[in-house]
This record gives sequence, C-alpha cells and structure tokens, in this order.
Amino acid sequence: MEREVLEVDVLFVGAGPASLAGAYHLARLVQAHNRTAASGAESPLEVSIALIEKGPEIGSHALSGAVLDPIALRELIPDFAERGAPLQPVLRDEICFLTPRRHFRLPVVPPPLQNHANQIVSLGRLVRWLAGMLEKQGGVDLLPGFGGREILYEGERVAGVRTGDKGIDRNGQRKPNYEPGIDIRSRVTILGEGPRGTLVKEMTGRLHLDRGRSPQIYSTGVKELWSVPREAGLKGLVLHTMGFPLDSGTFGGGFAYGLSDDLLAIGLVTGLDYRNPTLDPHHEFQRFKTHPRVAPLLQGGKILCYGAKAIPEGGLYSIPRLAVDGALIVGDSGGLLNPMRLKGIHLAMKSGMLAAETVFDALRRDDFSVESLSGYEERLRSSYAYRELRRVRNFHQGFEHGL
Repeated sequence: MEREVLEVDVLFVGAGPASLAGAYHLARLVQAHNRTAASGAESPLEVSIALIEKGPEIGSHALSGAVLDPIALRELIPDFAERGAPLQPVLRDEICFLTPRRHFRLPVVPPPLQNHANQIVSLGRLVRWLAGMLEKQGGVDLLPGFGGREILYEGERVAGVRTGDKGIDRNGQRKPNYEPGIDIRSRVTILGEGPRGTLVKEMTGRLHLDRGRSPQIYSTGVKELWSVPREAGLKGLVLHTMGFPLDSGTFGGGFAYGLSDDLLAIGLVTGLDYRNPTLDPHHEFQRFKTHPRVAPLLQGGKILCYGAKAIPEGGLYSIPRLAVDGALIVGDSGGLLNPMRLKGIHLAMKSGMLAAETVFDALRRDDFSVESLSGYEERLRSSYAYRELRRVRNFHQGFEHGL
C-alpha cells in the first residue's frame, strides 16, 4: 500500500501543555498578523498548523496531579479563571519528614515549595480545557489518534513525522484491517512528546543533540486518584513528604494534592538512580500509603484510576540542543523541569510559546534552517524559565551522597 501524504506548514507532536500552548500562541500570532495585513501594511500569511496526539482523545495520555505556577498560563490566557480553567487554588501547604511510625512537620515551608497563589491541577483536565480553547480560537487542526512513529528526514533536516501503522498484531504481523501510517510532511516540526519520547530519543542519537551535556536523570512518579469523603476537608491541601518509605540513599518523596472536596491525588516519586537493585517504586508507594500520616487521608475512599510517569530531573546541564534544521524541542522532551520546585508545566508552556514566536518569525522569513530556528534557544536563555532553571542547576547533584 502507498502511504498517504499530508502537507502542513507547522506540525506539533504531542498534545501536552507545551504543544497546546505553542499551537494556541502561534495561531493567535498569525491571526493578529493577518488582521494587520488587511490594511495593506504586510502580506498575509496562509499557514496550515496541525497537532497530532497518540491518545484516542486529547488528555488521555496526560497523567499528573500537579501544582501549577500560573505565570505562563496567565501570559497565554490572562482571563483563564473567567474562561473556566479547571484549577483549584492551594489553600494550605505542609511538608513532613516521615519515619516508619511517626512524622515531623517542618515549622517553615522552604521557599521553593511555598505554593501561595499556585493552583492544583489535573493535567488531563487542563490539556482538555486548553484543547477546547484552541478549537474556539481556530487555526489549528487537532488530530488525536495519530502517534508519531518515526521522523522523516531530508538529509539531516527534519521534514516531518510518519505516524504508526494500524492493524498490527502483537507479533508485528499485519491483520486484515491493516492500514499504513501517514507521512505528515512539514516545514517545521515542534516535538513535545514528553520525557524520553520515542522521536526525540532517536533524533538525539542521530544528530548528537546531547553532545557536551550531562546525561539526563529520571525519576518515576507512581500516582493514584482517590475519591474521598467530602467531610475529610482535603480540598486545596498540598502535602509533600521526605523519608519513609525510601532509604536515605534514594532520591524522592511523596505527595498528596486535594483537587476538590472529594478528589485526592496521591503519589510517590522515586529517583531511578537508586542503588538497591531490588527496589520497586510501586511497592514503595504501597508502603507509603500505610504510614500513619498518609493512611487517614484515604480512609473511607476508593481508587478511581492509577498510573506512572517518567520525570526528567537532570536540570539545566542535561538539556540537549533544542533547535535543529526543521525542528524544535519543547517541554519535558527537552528536560525543562524544576526538580527543586517539583514543577514543569509552566516551563513547558513557556517553551511552547517561545517556540511559537520563533516559528512565526521563520514563517515571515520563509527560513526554517537551524540558524533561523536557533532564535528559540536565545529566547529561552532570556526568559524567566531559563533564570529559574539556572538557580537550581545543581539541585539533584546535592543528593549524590544521600538525603
């Protein structure tokens, strides 16, 4: 079978906060430019923008109960509260050190973990809301159910993405309903497929994007969403823990976030550089839930869903080269996460917006070379996102000899 070919100007890969923010911002820039061009000042831009997502719907692969610094969201959509953004303001912070039977509450919350004016979010709900805002604004084709399988190249230039074949059995053989993937060719591709994404991993090896950088370090966050009794009063709670169940040589900690009157996200982050070869993050999470400080939070509740997510913890020195001929890397795919604050959504959104501004300039110049797109890295270095990452650039290294 011949593969269908779809030609677009700009392709976003992955419907996470970075890609959705970037697509929204780019479409808005193009629309504003064309309104100005209508007066004859400039030529209008006819731009086709597409966003593909491997999940069957937007948000189905977004797994994270998180605390959001709304700085980037406020910049993107200033009236997000009036537009019904699914956010829960943080009402109280608590940090505890756990021993096997007791807990010690820190009398002062360290500044990096102070969450006054921040918001508790379900990432799945947030990206679905962002996708709804994007559909209302128009200018972008959202294509869920299409996962990128491999990058298309012209020499060393990224020329688009090939989506995965459908109708393949577990042995890799074609079934009667086999359908080949589509070649989506683009002038510029923005890769925001999350940590350790398949496409970015392959491109990093081929183009040596991590040359001269420190190796990326990952953690695994195991999480559950619980329905809890309303009278528990957990709405707006942000609890972070250190110590039990992890030993002093293992990086990580627990969390519990009150998403609403009756929803609680609870989880445990475990650094994958642990020294104990028999350590099981999921088992440690089950132990975490039995602790006398944690168990009462779950009393009378039930699990609604669960999952796990990789977290890039390497920091500033592990960020690869983010611009190549025909492509940019945004969000967790580029390691843009603050491990000290346990926050990356606002950095991902800001990176998507900076990528959009860079692509907009490239569209006006009709130049998508690495020299043109390197303006993205320059914008990033001049932004609050880079300044925030630079301040915590040695955070993980501080745990090299244990807690």
